[in-house]
Amino acid sequence: MSAPPPTFGLAVLLTTLVALGPLSTDLYLPALPTLARVFASDAAGVQLTLSVFLAGFACGQIFYGPLSDRFGRRPLMLGGLAIYGLATVACVLANSIETLIAARFVQALGACAGPVLARAVVRDVWGSSESARIIAYMGGAMAIAPLLGPTLGGFLTVLFGWQSNFIVLLLIALLQGFAVARLLPESNVHRHAGATNPRQLFATFRRLLADRRYLGYVLTFSFSYSALFAFISASSFILVDRYGLSPQIYGMCFGLVVAGYVLGSVTSGRLVRRFGGDTLLVCGAGLGALAGALMAALEFAGVHSIAALLGPMFFCTLATGLVMPNAIARALTPYPTIAGSASALMGFVQMSIAALVGIAVGHGLSGGSGALAAGVAICTALAPLSYLVLIHRRPDPTPPA
Repeated sequence: MSAPPPTFGLAVLLTTLVALGPLSTDLYLPALPTLARVFASDAAGVQLTLSVFLAGFACGQIFYGPLSDRFGRRPLMLGGLAIYGLATVACVLANSIETLIAARFVQALGACAGPVLARAVVRDVWGSSESARIIAYMGGAMAIAPLLGPTLGGFLTVLFGWQSNFIVLLLIALLQGFAVARLLPESNVHRHAGATNPRQLFATFRRLLADRRYLGYVLTFSFSYSALFAFISASSFILVDRYGLSPQIYGMCFGLVVAGYVLGSVTSGRLVRRFGGDTLLVCGAGLGALAGALMAALEFAGVHSIAALLGPMFFCTLATGLVMPNAIARALTPYPTIAGSASALMGFVQMSIAALVGIAVGHGLSGGSGALAAGVAICTALAPLSYLVLIHRRPDPTPPA
């Protein structure tokens, strides 16, 4: 058995599977203030539909990675899409905020199959040398979902109600399930018989966490993403409630910020062969720290405007586009036989940190946009700090067998 050949069509399919997670949060962002009114909830309660989604996303990845190392990527991807579809139906039928929160948790358990397994497939098919470039281009293409999602979600919410966002997600999942069944070959040619053994699993995770370089890349990646998620979780309440933007205009503003991520990802894909993944990662982490500090400085200096929020955030997302693909590729490169487990642990740490940041920012929204600015500034500062403490000037070890 050999891995499938690297093709453009396979890359497109994997990109759509990775995009299902971001689309599941970004599409209904314009509806969050509406949900608060419909279910008589406060901003912190509605924001839990986002943070709980990330918590489910984190927990699910821990299982998908090792299971895919043992049984293959394809059957786990199909199972995840089936869970996602059933949970999305429950979201459509939810009649209370508590029911919606619970359904979102289960929905995330299905959605997380996409990114953790797609990253493992990229490592299976393209190998260590090309993974960063492919992940970067996938990231740029994947960003079309959050780029257009809030705008589409705004129109859907106004024209058809908040449930229409979840109906669209259900249709997308059905199409993806059909495409995976027909077009996704099995790529795991290094089946790990002991991957699902509890003792072996914990030993694998301990081995990964003991690798300071792996941990450094994971934390750099996670804090960079958490800054972006802080904006995702708080922006609709600030821009719609505080500045009075319509859901449609909010979606366009959100798309402008996400365009920075597209630019960063495409730039990384074009330059990674020339400059190397670590160089681009360091540049991105430094740029993010500067942009986050600027956002906080403007906020606490009393400069309250849409431009003061969106301008620095554009450069924060551009920085994330430079950091994420290179951190992912560099973290997974030394572990070809446990790529699923390594990807799963990375996703678990990423989503756990982001969920905690989202909850903290959500509880601080009653005091204005200061919580968002502080959250972004802290996360963007911790990203380069993680690299400096755990990776900088450490020799790149020989990849373990």
